[in-house]
Amino acid sequence: MKFVRIGSTLNRHYFLKSKVLPSQTTLSLWKSHLYSKMALSEEEAKNACSAVPAETEGYFLQQTMLRVKDPKKSLDFYTRVMGMTLLLKIDVPTMEFSLYFMGYENPADIPTDPKERAQFAFSRKATLELTHNFGTEKDDKMQYHNGNSEPRGFGHIGIAVPDVYAASERFEKLGVPFIKKPDGGKMKGLAFIQDPDGYWIEILNYKRMAGI
Repeated sequence: MKFVRIGSTLNRHYFLKSKVLPSQTTLSLWKSHLYSKMALSEEEAKNACSAVPAETEGYFLQQTMLRVKDPKKSLDFYTRVMGMTLLLKIDVPTMEFSLYFMGYENPADIPTDPKERAQFAFSRKATLELTHNFGTEKDDKMQYHNGNSEPRGFGHIGIAVPDVYAASERFEKLGVPFIKKPDGGKMKGLAFIQDPDGYWIEILNYKRMAGI
Protein backbone atom coordinates (compact mmCIF):
# COMPACT_ATOMS: atom_id res chain seq x y z
CA MET A 1 0.00 0.00 0.00
CA LYS A 2 1.49 3.39 -1.04
CA PHE A 3 1.20 6.78 0.60
CA VAL A 4 0.73 9.91 -1.49
CA ARG A 5 1.37 13.47 -0.35
CA ILE A 6 -1.43 15.92 -1.13
CA GLY A 7 -0.34 19.53 -1.64
CA SER A 8 3.09 20.97 -0.99
CA THR A 9 1.78 23.11 1.85
CA LEU A 10 0.38 20.16 3.77
CA ASN A 11 3.73 18.97 5.03
CA ARG A 12 2.44 16.21 7.28
CA HIS A 13 -0.84 15.21 5.65
CA TYR A 14 -0.85 12.01 3.62
CA PHE A 15 -3.61 9.95 2.13
CA LEU A 16 -3.64 6.26 1.25
CA LYS A 17 -3.31 5.68 -2.46
CA SER A 18 -6.20 3.32 -2.95
CA LYS A 19 -9.74 3.27 -4.24
CA VAL A 20 -10.92 4.48 -0.84
CA LEU A 21 -11.60 8.23 -0.90
CA PRO A 22 -10.41 10.45 1.96
CA SER A 23 -12.95 10.93 4.73
CA GLN A 24 -15.11 14.06 4.79
CA THR A 25 -13.38 15.13 7.99
CA THR A 26 -9.98 14.93 6.35
CA LEU A 27 -11.20 16.84 3.30
CA SER A 28 -12.70 19.52 5.54
CA LEU A 29 -9.42 19.94 7.39
CA TRP A 30 -7.56 20.13 4.09
CA LYS A 31 -9.93 22.76 2.70
CA SER A 32 -9.75 24.77 5.91
CA HIS A 33 -5.96 24.78 5.66
CA LEU A 34 -6.06 25.97 2.05
CA TYR A 35 -8.77 28.56 2.63
CA SER A 36 -6.83 30.04 5.55
CA LYS A 37 -4.30 31.34 3.03
CA MET A 38 -6.83 32.78 0.61
CA ALA A 39 -7.90 36.40 0.18
CA LEU A 40 -10.79 38.00 2.00
CA SER A 41 -14.20 37.04 0.71
CA GLU A 42 -16.31 39.73 -0.94
CA GLU A 43 -18.38 39.97 2.24
CA GLU A 44 -15.29 40.19 4.47
CA ALA A 45 -13.80 42.93 2.30
CA LYS A 46 -17.08 44.85 2.33
CA ASN A 47 -17.41 44.55 6.11
CA ALA A 48 -13.82 45.73 6.62
CA CYS A 49 -14.61 49.01 4.86
CA SER A 50 -16.20 51.99 6.56
CA ALA A 51 -18.76 54.32 5.07
CA VAL A 52 -17.12 57.27 3.35
CA PRO A 53 -17.06 60.14 5.88
CA ALA A 54 -18.76 63.31 4.70
CA GLU A 55 -15.71 65.24 5.88
CA THR A 56 -13.58 63.64 3.13
CA GLU A 57 -15.66 65.07 0.28
CA GLY A 58 -13.28 66.65 -2.21
CA TYR A 59 -10.33 64.38 -1.36
CA PHE A 60 -8.48 62.78 -4.30
CA LEU A 61 -5.20 61.00 -4.98
CA GLN A 62 -2.92 63.77 -6.21
CA GLN A 63 0.61 62.36 -6.26
CA THR A 64 2.90 59.39 -5.78
CA MET A 65 6.48 60.25 -4.91
CA LEU A 66 9.45 58.31 -6.30
CA ARG A 67 13.03 59.14 -5.41
CA VAL A 68 15.21 59.23 -8.52
CA LYS A 69 18.97 59.05 -8.78
CA ASP A 70 19.51 60.99 -12.01
CA PRO A 71 16.76 63.48 -12.98
CA LYS A 72 17.99 63.77 -16.57
CA LYS A 73 17.49 60.04 -17.14
CA SER A 74 14.15 59.98 -15.34
CA LEU A 75 12.76 63.05 -17.10
CA ASP A 76 13.78 61.60 -20.47
CA PHE A 77 12.16 58.25 -19.64
CA TYR A 78 8.85 59.60 -18.38
CA THR A 79 8.47 62.07 -21.27
CA ARG A 80 9.98 60.28 -24.28
CA VAL A 81 9.12 56.70 -23.32
CA MET A 82 5.98 57.07 -21.20
CA GLY A 83 4.52 60.18 -22.84
CA MET A 84 4.11 62.28 -19.70
CA THR A 85 4.54 66.03 -19.42
CA LEU A 86 6.57 68.00 -16.87
CA LEU A 87 3.88 69.95 -15.02
CA LEU A 88 6.01 71.71 -12.44
CA LYS A 89 9.59 71.90 -11.13
CA ILE A 90 10.32 72.99 -7.57
CA ASP A 91 13.85 73.57 -6.28
CA VAL A 92 14.64 73.57 -2.57
CA PRO A 93 18.36 74.45 -2.52
CA THR A 94 18.50 74.95 1.26
CA MET A 95 17.57 71.27 1.69
CA GLU A 96 19.40 70.17 -1.47
CA PHE A 97 16.59 68.56 -3.43
CA SER A 98 14.32 69.24 -6.41
CA LEU A 99 10.83 68.01 -7.23
CA TYR A 100 9.55 67.24 -10.72
CA PHE A 101 5.80 66.72 -11.08
CA MET A 102 4.82 64.58 -14.08
CA GLY A 103 1.38 63.91 -15.48
CA TYR A 104 -0.73 63.14 -18.53
CA GLU A 105 -1.80 66.66 -19.41
CA ASN A 106 -1.80 68.72 -22.60
CA PRO A 107 1.28 71.00 -22.45
CA ALA A 108 -0.82 73.78 -24.01
CA ASP A 109 -3.06 73.76 -20.93
CA ILE A 110 -0.24 74.45 -18.47
CA PRO A 111 -0.23 78.10 -17.33
CA THR A 112 2.95 80.12 -17.77
CA ASP A 113 2.49 82.21 -14.64
CA PRO A 114 4.46 80.46 -11.82
CA LYS A 115 1.69 80.66 -9.21
CA GLU A 116 -1.00 79.56 -11.64
CA ARG A 117 1.21 76.74 -12.86
CA ALA A 118 1.75 75.48 -9.31
CA GLN A 119 -1.98 75.56 -8.62
CA PHE A 120 -2.65 73.74 -11.89
CA ALA A 121 -0.09 71.03 -11.14
CA PHE A 122 -1.40 70.39 -7.64
CA SER A 123 -4.98 70.20 -8.89
CA ARG A 124 -4.21 67.30 -11.25
CA LYS A 125 -5.05 63.73 -10.29
CA ALA A 126 -2.55 60.84 -10.09
CA THR A 127 0.67 62.71 -10.81
CA LEU A 128 4.18 61.43 -10.22
CA GLU A 129 6.45 63.46 -7.97
CA LEU A 130 10.05 62.64 -8.90
CA THR A 131 12.34 63.68 -6.05
CA HIS A 132 16.03 64.25 -6.71
CA ASN A 133 18.44 64.66 -3.81
CA PHE A 134 21.44 66.63 -5.07
CA GLY A 135 24.53 64.56 -5.78
CA THR A 136 22.96 61.11 -6.04
CA GLU A 137 23.61 61.04 -9.79
CA LYS A 138 27.36 61.20 -9.08
CA ASP A 139 27.39 58.33 -6.57
CA ASP A 140 28.14 55.07 -8.41
CA LYS A 141 27.25 52.96 -5.36
CA MET A 142 23.92 54.65 -4.69
CA GLN A 143 20.76 52.75 -5.69
CA TYR A 144 17.17 53.10 -4.50
CA HIS A 145 15.19 50.09 -3.30
CA ASN A 146 12.31 49.39 -5.70
CA GLY A 147 10.24 47.50 -3.12
CA ASN A 148 10.20 44.17 -4.95
CA SER A 149 13.10 42.47 -3.21
CA GLU A 150 13.32 41.74 0.49
CA PRO A 151 12.20 43.52 2.53
CA ARG A 152 9.33 44.04 0.11
CA GLY A 153 6.99 47.01 0.37
CA PHE A 154 6.17 49.35 -2.52
CA GLY A 155 5.29 47.35 -5.62
CA HIS A 156 4.62 49.36 -8.77
CA ILE A 157 2.71 52.13 -10.49
CA GLY A 158 0.25 51.31 -13.28
CA ILE A 159 -0.11 52.98 -16.67
CA ALA A 160 -3.13 52.28 -18.88
CA VAL A 161 -2.47 52.08 -22.62
CA PRO A 162 -4.73 51.44 -25.64
CA ASP A 163 -2.82 48.32 -26.72
CA VAL A 164 -0.47 46.49 -24.32
CA TYR A 165 1.14 44.46 -27.10
CA ALA A 166 1.84 47.48 -29.30
CA ALA A 167 3.17 49.44 -26.34
CA SER A 168 5.41 46.54 -25.32
CA GLU A 169 6.79 46.20 -28.83
CA ARG A 170 7.67 49.90 -28.76
CA PHE A 171 9.25 49.64 -25.29
CA GLU A 172 11.36 46.72 -26.50
CA LYS A 173 12.61 48.74 -29.48
CA LEU A 174 13.50 51.58 -27.10
CA GLY A 175 15.56 49.21 -24.96
CA VAL A 176 13.30 49.39 -21.91
CA PRO A 177 13.94 46.50 -19.48
CA PHE A 178 11.03 44.11 -18.93
CA ILE A 179 10.05 42.28 -15.76
CA LYS A 180 7.24 40.55 -17.62
CA LYS A 181 6.14 40.64 -21.25
CA PRO A 182 2.43 40.47 -22.17
CA ASP A 183 2.38 36.71 -22.77
CA GLY A 184 4.80 35.81 -19.99
CA GLY A 185 3.66 34.13 -16.80
CA LYS A 186 0.09 33.16 -15.94
CA MET A 187 -1.51 36.59 -16.34
CA LYS A 188 -1.70 37.28 -20.07
CA GLY A 189 -2.29 40.65 -21.64
CA LEU A 190 -0.37 42.83 -19.22
CA ALA A 191 3.30 43.71 -18.92
CA PHE A 192 5.76 45.04 -16.36
CA ILE A 193 8.69 47.27 -17.28
CA GLN A 194 11.30 49.16 -15.25
CA ASP A 195 12.20 52.83 -15.18
CA PRO A 196 15.83 54.06 -14.87
CA ASP A 197 15.80 53.51 -11.09
CA GLY A 198 14.38 50.00 -11.34
CA TYR A 199 10.85 50.91 -10.24
CA TRP A 200 8.24 48.58 -11.73
CA ILE A 201 5.54 49.93 -14.05
CA GLU A 202 2.53 47.80 -14.90
CA ILE A 203 1.31 48.29 -18.47
CA LEU A 204 -2.38 47.49 -18.74
CA ASN A 205 -5.50 47.96 -20.82
CA TYR A 206 -8.50 48.68 -18.60
CA LYS A 207 -10.94 47.02 -21.03
CA ARG A 208 -9.14 43.70 -20.68
CA MET A 209 -8.46 43.67 -16.95
CA ALA A 210 -11.75 41.98 -16.03
CA GLY A 211 -10.65 38.88 -17.95
CA ILE A 212 -7.17 38.57 -16.45
